[in-house]
Amino acid sequence: MFTGIIAAVGRVEQLEPRGGDVRLTINTGKLDIADMQLGESVATSGVCLTVVEKSNRSYVADVSVETLSCTTIGDWSVGQQVNLERALRLADRLGGHLVSGHVDGIGEILERRSTARAEQFVVRAPQSLSKYLAFKGSVAVDGISLTLNAVSKDGFELTIVPHTLAETTMTNYKPGTKVNLEVDLVARYLERLQGEELK
Repeated sequence: MFTGIIAAVGRVEQLEPRGGDVRLTINTGKLDIADMQLGESVATSGVCLTVVEKSNRSYVADVSVETLSCTTIGDWSVGQQVNLERALRLADRLGGHLVSGHVDGIGEILERRSTARAEQFVVRAPQSLSKYLAFKGSVAVDGISLTLNAVSKDGFELTIVPHTLAETTMTNYKPGTKVNLEVDLVARYLERLQGEELK
């Protein structure tokens, strides 16, 4: 479980195809991984990956065919920047919202414009996710916990402050950029509970 508060921006150091899937090596940048354990989960641009090897400044994770098919990882290349967050500990502050690291779909940046010191983004989302998106609700975009400022049948809008731009990969977003989306976990459970009541 994660919070969507990005701890560091890392980069893809190596992409090694392995029998149809991929082994990734991620340079962790300023993220402290001194106590990182094998088997630990790391949200990597919103995708929960399991650490199978580590060094002083990087970790290695295997990416399955399933994950490649439903996330943006299949389009990644060496040198690409990624958002990083280690798993939530019970004593940690929940600064964003509950994020599982299980990507629900791929979105696309349609528009970016400046508004004073902030940046406005218009994001297209798969139609299947629209029922989980609410005005002033939460969404994770490449693992970043964000608030929706507007919602339409095709997607949503975001207003991003300078700090978030500086500390995440959003600074590189432009029209056409593909992003990993995860809807609010609470919305999914409410849907499930409502469905049970209707039976």
